This record gives sequence, structure tokens and C-alpha cells, in this order.
Amino acid sequence: MSGRPSDSVGRVDGPEDLLGARILIVDDEAANVELLRHVLEPAGYSNLVTTTDPLKIADLCQQSPPDIVLLDLRMPNLDGFQVLESLPDLVPDFEHLPVLVLTSDTSREAKSRALSNGASDFVNKPLSPGEVRLRVSNLLQTRFLQLALREQNTLLERKVRQRTADLEEAQFEIVERLALAAEYRDDETGKHTKRVGILSAKLAREYGWSKSQVEVIRRAAPMHDVGKIGIDSAVLLKPGKLTTEEFDHIKEHVTIGHGILSGSRFSMLQMAAEIARYHHENWDGTGYQAGLKGEAIPESARIVTVIDVFDSLTHKRPYKEAWPVEKALEEITGLRRTKFDPRVVDAFFTLYERGETEGFTEETAAPKEVEPAGAPS
Repeated sequence: MSGRPSDSVGRVDGPEDLLGARILIVDDEAANVELLRHVLEPAGYSNLVTTTDPLKIADLCQQSPPDIVLLDLRMPNLDGFQVLESLPDLVPDFEHLPVLVLTSDTSREAKSRALSNGASDFVNKPLSPGEVRLRVSNLLQTRFLQLALREQNTLLERKVRQRTADLEEAQFEIVERLALAAEYRDDETGKHTKRVGILSAKLAREYGWSKSQVEVIRRAAPMHDVGKIGIDSAVLLKPGKLTTEEFDHIKEHVTIGHGILSGSRFSMLQMAAEIARYHHENWDGTGYQAGLKGEAIPESARIVTVIDVFDSLTHKRPYKEAWPVEKALEEITGLRRTKFDPRVVDAFFTLYERGETEGFTEETAAPKEVEPAGAPS
């Protein structure tokens, strides 16, 4: 290669980041590198990095990844084909890195091999300054458009995720308020559902659930009795003993609740439907309505059952007074292996002994505000 282009060539039209792009020139002949510098600098490209030693490419890429590589194919020690093979490991976003191959080898085999290893375009030697500038400009514009498109896609995906999260939150809130409306019918404070959610999350964590699962049950458990909305108030609030027919009517709240909550694609509502359906099943198989036994009862329902009974016993309802905590604990102990999963009861007593149920009964005053979602203390 001989001669230099005139310094009077016009600057490349384009955004500043195009002219400030980091251009890596790799050619073992110093004269070729110097020629390319005199081709590109007068056109406005100000960030040229050059080397005549292809073995230095790794260090140069590590210092600052290039926006384009101008690469000679025929070099000693490490030829252009080997450089192309190494670039994916050296440049994080290699799929968007243009590589302009400078070569005197115009054979189909050489071009095919270079393209298969990631080359973007070719300029044949001896170089035409105008062609070099044009191809560099085009390749850089393509790169920056691709990067801008990727950034835009990332932004759109983030907005879609946020909008989806907002919609999910709205749906969850609607269902939670429906559960609260049902609970107000026999809990004039309306706090039973919140307490059940908090303590169920604590118990699930103690039972060994993951943080994400704990968060799901925290939100799902408050909807365990949403089916009460379909129960006759005269039966639901009856102060005396229920007749067989009345108790059968009360039992329907589990299937009503399941019908309200089932069919969702959201994991929280799927678990809520599961809990609503099975939280009155007993460990020994004597519960209702499905008559499930032992581990056939979903874990979520087994956890909520213990918490629901504890909270119901220790709080006043229209048809009963609040039990002392010790009496409620005796009742839970007595129902271990019949109504309750023994391991869930054991985990519950661990919580109690650590004081984590403190403040969740009428005897120990009003509950404290719950810990952040997904991280019950």
C-alpha cells in the first residue's frame, strides 16, 4: 500500500457518537495503519486505537471495547481468522460489533471463512479511501442503530413488566377487598384476614418454604374464607348451636370460595383457590368437603388451617368470646395428628416460643404492622 489520501476530504455526517466511536485498527504493517489513520482522522473520527501486533488485541479490548474493528487477515503469530474467533470472548456485545476486513485475498474461500467467523464487510487492498470511509460510516451507523433499538426494546420490556405488575396488583387488591368484605360479616374489625396472612407467611417460612413462596401465601391466605360471602347471615352469625342442615350450608363456603378464585393464571390466586377449597380438611381425613387425608391435603391449606383456628379461637366473634391464649394452644395440641399436620403444629409452636405470635391475639393487644412483603420476621 502506498500514498496518502488528501487531508481535504469532508467530515462524515452523523451524530457525535458516530465520530467518537472507538475504532480499533489491526494490521501488522505500520504503513497500512498510518494510511488508515490519515483516511479516517480528516473525516472526523477522533478515537482511533491501532496496533501492529495482533497479540495485543485482548488487552486493548479489555481496556475499552471497540465499536468497530478494521482487521487485516494475513498477519504473523495470530492471523485475522484467529482474531475473529477470539473476539466473541473479548467483546461483551460481539453480536453488534462490526468487523471490516482489509485484505488482498479476494478468494471465495477466504471471504466465506471470514464471514462465518463474524466478519461484517470487506475492503480489498489496495484500499480506496472513499470506500473505507463509506463502509466504516455505514457499519457504525448500523451498530448504533442496533444498540439504540436494543435499548428501546429494554425500555419497552421494562414498561410492559411494570404495567403487568400494576395490573396484577390491582387484581390482587380487588380480590383481597372481596375477602375483606366477606370477613366483615362475622369479624367486625375486619382484621382476621390480615392476621391470617401475616401468621401464615411466618409459619410457611418456619416450615421451610422459600422467600417467594412465603410471599405468595402471605397474599393468598387472607382469601381463605372469601366463600362466606355466599352464606346466609342468619346461619353465619347464629349464636347457638347449628343444625345439621345449617352446618351443611356453612360447609358450602369452601366450594363457593374455590369457585370465585379458581381458573386464574396467577400463582397467588391459584394458591388462594387451593387454600379456600381445602383449609377445612383434617389430617385424619374427617374434614370437609373433599375428605382428603394427611399429605394429600395441600401444604398451603395445612398451614392456613392451624393459623385460622388459632386466630379464630383467640378473638371474639358474634357467636363466641375470645379464648385465652393458653387454652387455644391446648386445643391445638389436642388436635395434633387429628385435625392438624403434626409437623405444621411443631413449626407453629416454634414461632410461639420465639414470641412471633405476640400481638396477634386479643390477650396480647393489637397486632404490630407486618414486616415487608416476602420477608416475615
